[in-house]
Amino acid sequence: MIAQDWSSARRILAVRLDGMGDLLMTGPALRALKEAVPGRTVTAIVSPAAAACAALLPGIDDFIVHKAPWMKGSGSDPEDDQALIAHLRARVFDGAVIFTVFGQSPLPAALCHLAAIPRRAAHCRENPSALRTTWIREREPQESIRHEVERQLALVGHLGARLTGVRLKIRLARRFCEQAAMYRRDSRPLIIMHPRAAAPSRRYPEASYAAVLQGLGRETEAVCILTGTEDERTLLARIRSAAASEAPVVCGVSLRASAGILDAADVVVTHNAGPAYLAAAVATPVAVPYALTNPRHAPWRAAARALSADVPCRDCFKSASPNGHHRRLKDVSPRQVVNAVIELPQEGVNAWRHALC
Repeated sequence: MIAQDWSSARRILAVRLDGMGDLLMTGPALRALKEAVPGRTVTAIVSPAAAACAALLPGIDDFIVHKAPWMKGSGSDPEDDQALIAHLRARVFDGAVIFTVFGQSPLPAALCHLAAIPRRAAHCRENPSALRTTWIREREPQESIRHEVERQLALVGHLGARLTGVRLKIRLARRFCEQAAMYRRDSRPLIIMHPRAAAPSRRYPEASYAAVLQGLGRETEAVCILTGTEDERTLLARIRSAAASEAPVVCGVSLRASAGILDAADVVVTHNAGPAYLAAAVATPVAVPYALTNPRHAPWRAAARALSADVPCRDCFKSASPNGHHRRLKDVSPRQVVNAVIELPQEGVNAWRHALC
């Protein structure tokens, strides 16, 4: 590692150009950066997909939305990059921290260099020469695999930023929490099911979700709600119909409203992506049909059950199975998921909530 003093850096730029779940898992590192130096401010550069999440993270003071040219489907214009460089130069940042997964190159360091930001820190596999002033050598996946939260905390740890309470956190809006209370009926438990995943490898089968919904309706007195984006309304309707259920369908609400609904819930059922980390951030237990494609994305410091079927191609880091199968999730039975949902609230969840820092 090439080190540099960051103790006098008050105006920090944090770059995380990935999805909502990635930004949520970077949250503890962002809080550590902000709290390490009195009076420090943290401005984040985020992707359009994570912009709504950036507004909820307590470690971020303000953020810039940017379509990076190296991200999938960005459609970036070189003029946008030039405008960003000019904007960053005008803001006169003291340092920039580039957060990546190990398969990404820290290309934003070049933008930060052109914007005359004097300190630039990132994990990097190749020798970065002058592009990074603080170089943390990339050792994943050859030497070890860390959870995504641990990876980003280790990066800022090299800059003198430490955090004692490292669970995921977001800012909850009281009015959305109060609105979410309308979904409760009497004293019945509230279960949220969010079936959709962006990556095919993370999608629990539609028929299995329907069987889980049917099982919960048969074996519990809970109110079950299906949630998703507006584009997922047809999927949710199919699951509801297959389960012969009257579960309400809630689609197209804002991320703040979604957070309020998850906060009101007793248990959440979803895949290992954004909604699972959002549930963890509001301390709601989560049952996760977990695809085993990426060991860095397991539920973090949460009351959770990660349900998976072991396969030879586990930890492949692929969006689709390289062997052309879907066993890692198809082999997770609806019975396992129903049992997890029933058992989670009985495992000292209230005590667990109060013990969180």
